[in-house]
Formats: sequence, structure tokens, C-alpha cells
Amino acid sequence: MRTLRSVLLAGFAVVALVTGCSSSPQATAPPPVTGDFHGTIEIPDHPLAVGVSFAPDAKATVDIPVQGIQDKALSNVKADADGVSWTVTKIPGNPSYQGKYNKATDSIQGTFTQNGQGFPLNMTRGKVEGPPRPQEPKPPFPYKSEDVSYPSGALTIAGTLTEPATGGPFPTVVLINGSGPNDRNEEILGHKPFLLLADTLTRAGYAVLRTDKRGVGKTGGNLDTASYQDLTDDIAAGMTFLHGRSEIDAKRIGLLGHSEGGYLGPLYASRPDSGVAFVIMMAGPAVPGSDVLVEQNRLILTAQGATPEEVDKQVAFSSTLSTLLTKGDLEAAKTYVRQHNDELPADKRLSEEDIDALVTPYMAALVGYDPAPALSALRVPVLAFYGTKDLQVPAAQSEGPARALLAGDPDATVHVFDGLNHLMQPAGTGSPQEYATIETTIDPQVLTFVTGWLTQRFPPAH
Repeated sequence: MRTLRSVLLAGFAVVALVTGCSSSPQATAPPPVTGDFHGTIEIPDHPLAVGVSFAPDAKATVDIPVQGIQDKALSNVKADADGVSWTVTKIPGNPSYQGKYNKATDSIQGTFTQNGQGFPLNMTRGKVEGPPRPQEPKPPFPYKSEDVSYPSGALTIAGTLTEPATGGPFPTVVLINGSGPNDRNEEILGHKPFLLLADTLTRAGYAVLRTDKRGVGKTGGNLDTASYQDLTDDIAAGMTFLHGRSEIDAKRIGLLGHSEGGYLGPLYASRPDSGVAFVIMMAGPAVPGSDVLVEQNRLILTAQGATPEEVDKQVAFSSTLSTLLTKGDLEAAKTYVRQHNDELPADKRLSEEDIDALVTPYMAALVGYDPAPALSALRVPVLAFYGTKDLQVPAAQSEGPARALLAGDPDATVHVFDGLNHLMQPAGTGSPQEYATIETTIDPQVLTFVTGWLTQRFPPAH
């Protein structure tokens, strides 16, 4: 996701752990506590499962499955019979853990603290388990799955191509990731929506190409410095690769983009020589990125219970930042973010690293993009769909413009699913905070709808 980035970056600051008290010196150091432990931070109404792996050399890592955190290094690690503590730097709220190892029960009892609030965290031996993801496809698969790579200019794109076991040549779907550093499965908070989409469509008779985004997984490059020209060139490289495969029907290759992918798919397809047969936009914005950024900030903060004054202040900040980014004045944008940051409470401030990650040429390209010309130019079958609970690309903001901009296309369908969020999950409030707690990765009705739309227009070869 990996969806349009939040200016607050709040979702990346939920968990981290800091320094414990030192023990009395002894002539012989106590034996270290090593291995895997897991437990639950007992936050009222929001228990959070965590796992910590201790190495013998006073190093440790933490896993928080519902937040997509895996093998994150901890600092200032202490783990022996005298006490257990650790820290992760550059995280707001000064989160910390202090505990004690119990040899008799081979367990650790202690307290996790963040923003001055303490919660019990007792850990027993073993690895933490991720939340249930009943839709996640598991091998063996009844189709071919091949890791592939190909050049895009000077860098290498890596991904996975899945194909039905028999038949062909196959109509093909190219999956295009949402914003941010996404892998080929578009993994977010334990969900792998692109793995599920690829599995569903391949079982239905389509070949599917999904790739790691620039700077992620086995794909080279640096996303922060990428322009939309660069990212659409990466799509072009995928098309060239597919055209070189005899089992692919070169005249029936289309694009399915999620979130920002709903920007990039139409942008590439509007090129005169693109050769794209169809476009599917899954929560793809139909208004400029600056408008989306401002509205998502307003909606998400409201859903999180912010006061009207807090919402207005953040919306004003987002609007000014969007204007600076759209103008391409990155230095002015960084200066503005730093000034705003200095006014925040110490436990809510971004690090300089966070600011550098927020204000980049890539972010300027996203915020400054207007999809109107590309959408208006499309003359291939198009499906655009949204969810009423989507707070990141709101249906109320994009549905109308999508219908208007696609009005000249002879085969354009715009559909809104009731009760679904940005990931097309059945949702309560639609807040991104819910994504990890929902077991469903993509509502089955969406998978059925997309497959039905495709088979009506591009039936698989048998």
C-alpha cells in the first residue's frame, strides 16, 4: 500500500521499545537469555501480538505481524537473569520495555510503556504467529509460477509470472502497485492482495505478472528519486517482456492498478503505442494527488477521533505542503515541514529521516499528478471501482470525476462497493488502523466482479 502516504506517518510509530535499568555488577555475568519469545501487549480493546528474538551477542529483533514489522533490530538490548530491556531509536512516544526472566517457567514478565502509559507484556518461549489470513493462497498451485526478471533502462525489474497449466496463448493482467515501497504481493499488515488477485485470475485462465517496485525486493533503483515517467517506463518494460513470451496473447494484455497504480495504469495506457487492451482501476483516484492527500488526512483524522480544530490544522498543513510539492520546490517543502514539526509535542515529532522520506521527487510526482488527461484519452475497456468506506481514496471524491472523464470511452464501467475500504475489505470505520484486524484480504464479491468483467470481454483460451 503502500497507498497514498499519510503526512502524519502515524502508522509507522505505533511500536518500539526503549532502555531498562541496569543491574548491580557481578564478578561473573549471568548467562544470557536467547531464542524466540512471544506475547501480547495488553492494550485495552487493541491487544497487540509481538515476538522478540534474542541472540547471544546482546542483539535482538522484534516482529509485529499486524503492523508488517519483521526482524526489526532493537538497540540497547539487555537480556539475562538480572533483567530484560531494549529500545528502538527514532520512534515517537519513548516506548520502552522492562521485564524479568523467570528460569523456572522459561518466560519473561514485564511492562511495555509508550507515551507514559504502561501495559503488561508477558512473553513465553516460541515465535509469534501472524493474524489469520484465510484467503492467502498456499502451494501447491494448480498453475505455473515462475520468478522472472527483465531490464527497465539501467535497472532490473523482478517479479513473478503465473500462467494456467495448459492452453494458451493467454490473455494477461499486469498488476501495478499502490504508492510507496511495495513488493510483488503488495504486502501490507500481513495481507497479500496481489498474491490473492494473481491466484484468482490465474485459476480463471489468465496469465498474471506482478513485480517488486523500484528499490524493493529484487528490483533495483530508488523509488524516492523516481518520476512518473520512470514508473510508466517500468510498465513499458513489463509489456516488452510479455511480448517476448510465445504463450502470452500480445493483443490481450491489460493493466490492473491499485491506488496509485490506478494513476499509473491509465497514464501508460494513454500512450499512443502502449498496446494495452484494457485498464482496471482498483481504488484508483480520478482527481489530482494533492486533492486526495488533503481529503484523506481530513477523513482519517476524523475517524481517529481528532477534534475539529486538530483536523483543520492538519488539513491546512497538508494543503500548503501539497502546493509546495506540486510546484516542485522541495527545499521549501522541507523547510515548511520542519517548521510545522517544531510546533508539535516532542513525542509526536518526525525525525529528520522521516522528513527526508516524506519530501522526495517521487512524493512530488504523486501529489502533483492530475489524472484527467490520461483518463479522458482512454478508448479501451475500463473498469474503475471504489469502496464506500475507503478513507484514502474516497469514493465520494473520485466516483463522479471518473464517470465524467471516462464518458468518451465506449466501454467504461464505474462501480462502487458498499461497506468496503481501500483494500476492498469489509470494514467498520474504514480507518487504516482496521486493516490488520480484518481477516479478509479482498472481499470475495470484488474478486467475482473483476473476474466476471474480464471474462465477458477477454475470455480465456481453452
